[in-house]
Amino acid sequence: MPVKLPGDVEWKPTGESPLKLHPTWRKTTCPICGEPAERETDTMDTFMCSSWYHLRYLSPDFSEGPFDPQEYNYWMPVDTYTGGIEHATMHLIYTRFFHKALRDMGITEGPEPMLQLRNQGMVLGEDSEKMSKSRGNVVAPDNLVKSYGADTVRAYLMFFARWDMGGPWSSGGIDGVSRWLRRVWTTLLEPASGSAAPDPAGIKSLRRKVHQTLQTVTRDFETFEFNTIISALMELMNEMTRVKPVLAGSPAWDEAVGIYLKMLAPVTPHISEEIWHLLGNGQSIHLQAWPKVDEEAARQEEITLVVQVNGKVRDRITVQADIDEEQAKTAALASEQVVKFIQGGTPRQVIYVKGRLVNIVM
Repeated sequence: MPVKLPGDVEWKPTGESPLKLHPTWRKTTCPICGEPAERETDTMDTFMCSSWYHLRYLSPDFSEGPFDPQEYNYWMPVDTYTGGIEHATMHLIYTRFFHKALRDMGITEGPEPMLQLRNQGMVLGEDSEKMSKSRGNVVAPDNLVKSYGADTVRAYLMFFARWDMGGPWSSGGIDGVSRWLRRVWTTLLEPASGSAAPDPAGIKSLRRKVHQTLQTVTRDFETFEFNTIISALMELMNEMTRVKPVLAGSPAWDEAVGIYLKMLAPVTPHISEEIWHLLGNGQSIHLQAWPKVDEEAARQEEITLVVQVNGKVRDRITVQADIDEEQAKTAALASEQVVKFIQGGTPRQVIYVKGRLVNIVM
């Protein structure tokens, strides 16, 4: 040491170290025994690059340092880091070490390079084993994409299991996702056949369902609960299909279609874009702002309270959503089923769990 690197290496697109291809540099003399020797050329592990690539990606053409400070200030730290569980014990350790070392050198800032880690589950073979060629259980998506389209396969991947848990693959459920997307296409694009005048109650009900779904989908995107997003969108489409003959063409219907497509766009980007343009919109749907929840429209007017007597469910009553504690207790005690079970007795205690249940202790 020190070993000086040659200045006349030739970089070739082979993925190999240029030192390996140099005609003379590898050949040397062993400093211990004096015999001819060969230098090691594979000295730069891939983790060396992957530990800081998120920084270089910010400004790959910047030549005055490892990255442009302005880009760093805008993008860093990374909002969300996703990967398999093995990343938490390998790559994430290395990239955190690099960040902290660079921080101590005054190059980066803050204690951590990423704000949040999310590990996805593993998609297993249909035999519930890890997919591998040796087991013969690898499922290639090409045939499914050819039969159903990329968007349908993408949506089914989000739907068939929880993202953070994964599970054994099954192609059997993809037909349900395909039917749902076909219904989306026909419901949003085909003319309505009915001619009934929309009633205020129907409009209010549709807007409530749309904005409640938007609340759920927004939260689930933030928490990576992709399977429940699909479920919520399926449920809303069922409702929209039901009310279309009455509400199609109304402002409430147009609002519902616009919000639905924006919620659907991250799930099925191609179908959403196509429907968006066929409905007469110009700019891409993927350039639209995420819709905002109308809290007043989403507010539930009625809720169902479970009524228990000594811990056993005896009735379920429908009440106003803003009911207070005393009103809830009174309504529960007035229930015919409850009156039958308490048989004129005086409750020792009536416990109200807001918005959920009333427990009458005899």
